[in-house]
Amino acid sequence: MKKITRFLAFAFVSAILLHPALAEQPVAHAVADWIKSAVIYEVNPRTFSATGDFRGIEQRLDYLKDLGVTVVWIMPLHPVGQAKKKGTIGSAYSVQDYYAINPSYGTKDDLKHLVREAHQRGLKVIIDIVANHTAWDSILMKHPEFYKKDAQGNVIPPNPDWSDVAGLDYRNPQLRSYMADMLKYWLKDFDLDGFRCDVAGEVPTDFWENARTELMKIKPDLIMIAEANKPELLVRAFDLDYAWPFHSTMTDVLENGAPAQSIILGWQKEHERYPVGALEMRFSDNHDEKRAIARFGERGALAASALVFTMDGVPMLYNGMEVGDTTESGAPALFEKLPVFWPIAERRSNFLPFYKKLIAMRKAHPALQQGETEWVQNGAPDRVLTFFRRVAGEEYFVAINVSNQPYAGVVDTPAGEYADQTPGLGEAASKNATPPVLVLNAWDFRIYRKVH
Repeated sequence: MKKITRFLAFAFVSAILLHPALAEQPVAHAVADWIKSAVIYEVNPRTFSATGDFRGIEQRLDYLKDLGVTVVWIMPLHPVGQAKKKGTIGSAYSVQDYYAINPSYGTKDDLKHLVREAHQRGLKVIIDIVANHTAWDSILMKHPEFYKKDAQGNVIPPNPDWSDVAGLDYRNPQLRSYMADMLKYWLKDFDLDGFRCDVAGEVPTDFWENARTELMKIKPDLIMIAEANKPELLVRAFDLDYAWPFHSTMTDVLENGAPAQSIILGWQKEHERYPVGALEMRFSDNHDEKRAIARFGERGALAASALVFTMDGVPMLYNGMEVGDTTESGAPALFEKLPVFWPIAERRSNFLPFYKKLIAMRKAHPALQQGETEWVQNGAPDRVLTFFRRVAGEEYFVAINVSNQPYAGVVDTPAGEYADQTPGLGEAASKNATPPVLVLNAWDFRIYRKVH
């Protein structure tokens, strides 16, 4: 059970104590150990390599293996709709044909080869499935009964802002069969390891539950990730969902100066809402947002990653963020081709070593993967986050300054010896204090292992 102890003032403690109803929560389905310890890397095929195709991804598999990630998630690989498209090249989430591959990425044999090469390196491969909607020129338009319609019988988008796509209607049993068969096709014929499912919360939960039952007959240890924040999806259908509230709150703290306590309050609310044992995918950067560096600055982006990789849940990296990639506008390159500028690693030379060490630390220590989380008191609760991650026989203490003001003070930690294992970041090299004394520069952080 995750818990909060020894925290700040009585009123604040009262606001975040575990809710009595917690014991009545449903239980999440059992998740494979390899998923609990996973590190996910989201690849945008258009921008990940100079060639923008499967071979470009394959040529960087050794790099991804060396980085330490375990799951390679490839954004939608199907042909992109040209009717009502957004931007120059259209959204990859506007799918023309669920059974086909975007010819600019390569062939089906190219994808199979990529998956084989990834498996030889111990990497899992999942693909993005867009089950909620299609392009307006999708081949499924020959089945208008598969689509949502307005009162006049016209096919409509799933919501008014998504003008480039048409919404699918899961009240139709033939559509359900078509989509379930499509998932089985990709899993079986390409030996994939699972799926990331776009806007999964807008598709009926019972569809996903039935589909998972069928998919497990093909690959019992598959991974299913829901792009949603919907607790019921984790009872039977999915292994992970998106920690969207955490991401939004973290952004508000780092970008807008909201108090650090709001992250803790949000964390507690999520644990009260969700099935017992549920896991969420945490991230600070993804294809829907401006790049983390554009939002938080370099030091803030690293602080955000330190938080993501030391909290409970499963961490995700996006497409070059580990070298500090961004664009002039910070745009996420969803509708335009803006390749990752890999040489930026030379200028931001502290980024890649930091991520490698942070990933290696998390993978090596069960407390950082699956340990209990305990938030503890410090002298600047509006600016500094301090917490333990604990599992039998192992304790880690983490302190993160989520503000542009330095902090020097004490924290409410048990007596003992603490070994500083913070990945080196230049300014963080002068580690002149250990708990209960804490000294942090702006956007600074420390990761300590409790030795005794």
